[in-house]
Amino acid sequence: MATTLTRRQVNVGLAATGGLLIFSRRVRTAEIVLTHWNSLPVESPLYKRATEMWAAINAETGGRVEVQIKRGVNAGLDGLVKGDLAFMTMAGNGLASLLPAADVQATPYGFRNPGQVYRALDGALGEYLRAELRAKGLYAVPGGCFENGMHQISSNRQIRTAADMQGLKIRVPGSPMYQDFFKSLGAEVHTMNLASTYDALKSGQVEAQDDPWDVVELFKFYEVQKYGCVTDHSWSGYNLLAGLKVWQSLPADVQRVIEANTKKFVALQRADTDALNVALRR
Repeated sequence: MATTLTRRQVNVGLAATGGLLIFSRRVRTAEIVLTHWNSLPVESPLYKRATEMWAAINAETGGRVEVQIKRGVNAGLDGLVKGDLAFMTMAGNGLASLLPAADVQATPYGFRNPGQVYRALDGALGEYLRAELRAKGLYAVPGGCFENGMHQISSNRQIRTAADMQGLKIRVPGSPMYQDFFKSLGAEVHTMNLASTYDALKSGQVEAQDDPWDVVELFKFYEVQKYGCVTDHSWSGYNLLAGLKVWQSLPADVQRVIEANTKKFVALQRADTDALNVALRR
């Protein structure tokens, strides 16, 4: 279904006011200070829920654990494996360079909806991928795959049938399987990171891109794209990963608190993102 793409106003903001509270009791200094690398904007449901998650973990450990979220370029998977980094959220296609099987998350038309994905990743498929990642030096936190959503196509020309993909200059993720899918439709495939996509669309280097609607909103692609095509052709999410060396160095009680809060706040983030994608689709 092709529709004219316009900006949707979705109320996902939070407002808070209050005065300064002064406590006489002593504040405990964190014993464990770690970093969580994340590529999404601070306005994203993932960033907001991850911030709440680490705050809850800090509180439940009595201030022993402090995890700071950082955005932007990081040392990548190699840094996690070596133990130079603690936590990272990464999509399955990014993990594919270390574990090709992780790319199954974004298999074109492999999943019909997010609920189907959750059952797989929170079940047997997730257990298999976690075991394989552990053998590679990474700890995928159980139940820790944040939602991104079903992928759609935004473009500067209407796409009504598969034939309209012929010659379309489209930005896609770097996964070889994903590239092959679009090439099979006759598209001219370009790979680049999300941060570079807006300028590439604006300049005409590419004329289309594929991502969930929440990404179109967060990165303001609606400013440089005219049409939206509902295809639901794949799904993507962001896996919460820890370097295995770092994870094994954490006390068992801290590990349990992190795992419990991961499941809680991932569930909230999934609901946030699903609602946002539905609202933007209308």
